[in-house]
Amino acid sequence: MAEETPVQPRQAMPADPIARVARSRHEFGEHGGVNLSIETSSTFTVLEAGKMPEMFGGRAGPKGGCFLYGRHFNPTVMVLSRHLAALEATPSAYCTASGMAAISGSLLQACDTGDQIVAGQALYGGTWALLHDYLPRKAGITTAFVDLSDLEAVARAFTPRTRVLYCETVSNPTLRVADLPALAKIAHERGAMLIVDNTFAPVAITPALHGADVVIHSLTKFINGASDIVAGCVCADGAFIDQLYDLHVGSLMLLGPAMDPRAAYEVATRMPNLGLRIREHAQRALACAERLEALGAQVIYPGLAAHPDHALYARLANPGYGAGGLLSVDLGTPERAYRFMEHLQNVEDFGYMAVSLGFSDTLMSASASSTSSELDEASLRAAGISPGLVRLSVGYTGTLEDRLAQLERGYRAAGG
Repeated sequence: MAEETPVQPRQAMPADPIARVARSRHEFGEHGGVNLSIETSSTFTVLEAGKMPEMFGGRAGPKGGCFLYGRHFNPTVMVLSRHLAALEATPSAYCTASGMAAISGSLLQACDTGDQIVAGQALYGGTWALLHDYLPRKAGITTAFVDLSDLEAVARAFTPRTRVLYCETVSNPTLRVADLPALAKIAHERGAMLIVDNTFAPVAITPALHGADVVIHSLTKFINGASDIVAGCVCADGAFIDQLYDLHVGSLMLLGPAMDPRAAYEVATRMPNLGLRIREHAQRALACAERLEALGAQVIYPGLAAHPDHALYARLANPGYGAGGLLSVDLGTPERAYRFMEHLQNVEDFGYMAVSLGFSDTLMSASASSTSSELDEASLRAAGISPGLVRLSVGYTGTLEDRLAQLERGYRAAGG
């Protein structure tokens, strides 16, 4: 009973993702307010006793204005879901309590015991642990990790039991760009789904337009933008969303990672400025990457011509939103990486040593010992994550001139 994005009767939906979100914002508050109302009820009433068995039987639901229980569907959460479906150009979407809930729920829905997943080598550490450790042990679902830039290796990794090809649009933390059209072709020719985590590239890249079947976000990051809410979402067609909330076999319905409607309200009210924030993050990240490159640093940023996927990113990207707000710089050793971050935080007030991304201030972490620490040493090497790699989520506070000067001093203090 997932809510589909309303069809425009005369005009095609805009190509620009932020314009699509604006077109989807047609709700009002309960008393005509310009912001949506927050529906906090955990359970919902019916006017006729016969309506309840219809809802439990799947014959009536949110599309007809019939709500059952907050773990199933909530009106406020559905409003945010509609905006996210518009953002990602998918027919439908629904939100979860975290990005990991969106990932695990989607994979468990797509796979059964004995099935296989093919995934990129460089992934967020929590996702890697889910695929490498948890799913094989708890569900009998295995994963083949491959270099996604080697399309022949990707194709060879498929077996008759492969159900999902899983990737991140821009890999965490190596910032390699997935060739989504090519990966979609490989998956679809073999009867598998392409599931894409687009957390690093919201607005900038729209995976569904390049063949992705399911698009996942950790809303905690750029889309929310304030590092104060943990949330996630699954964007897909209505049939897949309905599967996730089936009362008998729905992974999200039965595992229960429901988004709080108050969180949905907060995220929804921040979406109108998402495009402005993404542009500024990207402009600042490009300037920082160029400064580090000029200093001779081993900097990784898709917006630099030297990046191996620079042309691919440009081909996939929506015009006007840059190459993302994340860059990585390899300082060679953990000691240099730590000096770099400590100087930037404790001397320069440049940003914070903290995990996560998409905050207004810059967040810095040494990935091998933090957000990628779930990977063993061999997997870190295969993914190209060195002990001295520092990931920066570039914020937009302060003047750019001051921030670039601070960044240069931090790099030199670390021995650069």
